[in-house]
Formats: sequence, C-alpha cells, structure tokens
Amino acid sequence: MASITLTGVGKTYPGKSSNHILKDIDFSIGDGEFVVLVGPSGCGKSTVLRMIAGLEEISAGEIRIDGERVNETAPAKRGLSMVFQNYALYAHMSVFENIAFGLRLARVPKAEIRTAVQAVAKMLQLEHLLERRPPQLSGGQRQRVAIGRAIVRKPRAFLFDEPLSNLDAALRADMRVEIARLHKQLGATMVYVTHDQVEAMTLADRIVVLGPSGVQQIGAPMALYEKPANVFVAGFIGMPKMNLAEGSVDARGALALGQVALDWHNAAAGGQAVTVGIRPEHLVPDPNGAIRGTVVLVERLGAESHVHLEVAGLARPLVVSIKAEPPASGAAWAVSPLAGALHVFGADGARIEPAQFNGLSEVA
Repeated sequence: MASITLTGVGKTYPGKSSNHILKDIDFSIGDGEFVVLVGPSGCGKSTVLRMIAGLEEISAGEIRIDGERVNETAPAKRGLSMVFQNYALYAHMSVFENIAFGLRLARVPKAEIRTAVQAVAKMLQLEHLLERRPPQLSGGQRQRVAIGRAIVRKPRAFLFDEPLSNLDAALRADMRVEIARLHKQLGATMVYVTHDQVEAMTLADRIVVLGPSGVQQIGAPMALYEKPANVFVAGFIGMPKMNLAEGSVDARGALALGQVALDWHNAAAGGQAVTVGIRPEHLVPDPNGAIRGTVVLVERLGAESHVHLEVAGLARPLVVSIKAEPPASGAAWAVSPLAGALHVFGADGARIEPAQFNGLSEVA
C-alpha cells in the first residue's frame, strides 16, 4: 500500500474567466487509510482524484506517493487503480476478461491470471458470473466487476470516483457495506470521491471537505459533525442538514436567535451579526421551550419524523428530528436545544466557540 501527499496543488485552465479551478490543495493520506473527498458538484473533487491518478496535469505544487514525487510520472507507472462512476467495462468481453484485462496488458502468464481472477471473483461473489457480459449484469454486479478489475492488479492505492452514484438507494447501501468490508480485508489505501455526505460519514477514516475556495476542513467524520470549522462544513455534513439561521451578539457578548435569547456568551464576539446552527436531532420538544412557533410540515420517515417549525423572526422554518409521535400540522409547538448543542459562526463564516452555555430564556 502507499501514502499520498498533496502540497500546494493547483489546477488552472488558461482562457477561462475564472481560471483557478483549484488552488493550494494540501492534505496527506496515510498508508492503509480510507480518505473521502466530499463536496458539492463543481468543487473540483474529481479533478483532485484525476491529478493523483495522473490523468490531469497539475498546474502548481507537487504530489508524492510513498515520498516519491510523481508530477511527471505517467499514470500507468504510478501503481494506482481507479474505479470510475460509469464502470468503464468492455461490453463485448466476459466478466473474466474484464477483470483480467489489465493483467493481460502487463503480459502476466495465463495461469497466474486465472488464479488471480478466480481469487478476486470469490472475494466479490462473482464466481457464477465470470462467463457473462456486462449488459447481462445488474448495476451492483457491474460495479463489483469494476472493483475486481482494480483489485486484481494489486495497486499501491485505490481511487474511487463517485462509484455508487448510478445505483439505486438500496444498492448504494449494499455497496457501501461491500467497500467498507474490502477496505478492512485488504488493508488498502483508498481515496474516494463523492457528493453524498452519508457515504463520506459511513466509509471514511478521515474526510476532506472541498468547497468553492478549496479545502474547508479535514478530520474524522464525527469531529466534522461535532465541530464544523465554518458555515459551509456545518451545512454540508450531517443528515438531515443543520438548521442555519441569522442571529446576533449584543455588545456584552450575549446571543439572540430571532426573538429568543440563548445563554451563550462570548465577549470577544460582541456586536456581531452571526449565523446560528442547531442540528435537527439536537432540538427537543419542551412545553416550556423558548423557541416557539407553528408546525408547517411533518415528514414521517418511519422510525423518525422531521417537523418543520415556523418561528417568528426566522427566515426559514427550523427542522426538528424526533422519534416520538409528531405534532399535527398547524399546531403551536415549542422546543429547546440540547445543552452545548449550539454552533455559532461569525460574519466571515468561521466558527466561534462559546464562553458558556447554560440554557434558554425569552428576550424581554
């Protein structure tokens, strides 16, 4: 396996009105680590993966694999295997031939190819499909063939470019489990690109969150969930999404959200307009709660419900996630945030830590 390091990596396209597509990308991937690059469409995450693979030239900085600079190294000599979003299988070849293709190009002896392909097919539960062609397979089976073709080469690292985006919800869930199992079984270095933060949270050892201005935050999934570094990460990590609303901090450092005063205090933030974040699962029904409003929508999702609460002074309803019986649409309802569950971000979008958090009280 391999470690991968990107230092000051950038990508520009001359002639574009905004030619800096990526700038100052810095992060390292440890040997055997599963790192997920996540972000909205157009943020450059697939471009980063393709630069690691050597399929895109970098315009600045350097990429190292196991400490060796590979900026000028051809893709075939980097020792990496890539699994693409569209599978990239040869429709006229059998499953066996698709998996074996890279080994045949490398002129591996036929007996070794057969042994290697059969071992990978057993690992991926494809033994009974080796004579079929891709058009005869389901989406999940095709994706396993694409993964098998990558595994059989015994690469230094695996690169996955949104491999599950073409599958339906049930198959995506199954394949997430399959990929996690393979990582544990192989102990392989894996770099995985997705726009789906659920995939990122469930698969990653660490997540690299990319946004329009580059890397926003790097960390373990729960570290990003519990302490997002800025508004962008707060709004991207977590499902359902964090409630984000405009608030204010008075001259003494006390925080208000609409008509509600929160016992959050930071004198250094006094006089600022801020963004207040509260996760839906951190708002709890409370008859005496100071956050009061009218229920405008209830989404029943089986084990839990998402209640949309319209609160005076807030531009958008708050979403509250509960497992109990939800209130009726149109009902008056009150909630309170769990102690310590507030996230506050300054005008620049960066996180502001509280000096204290004791509870809630109404604004006089």
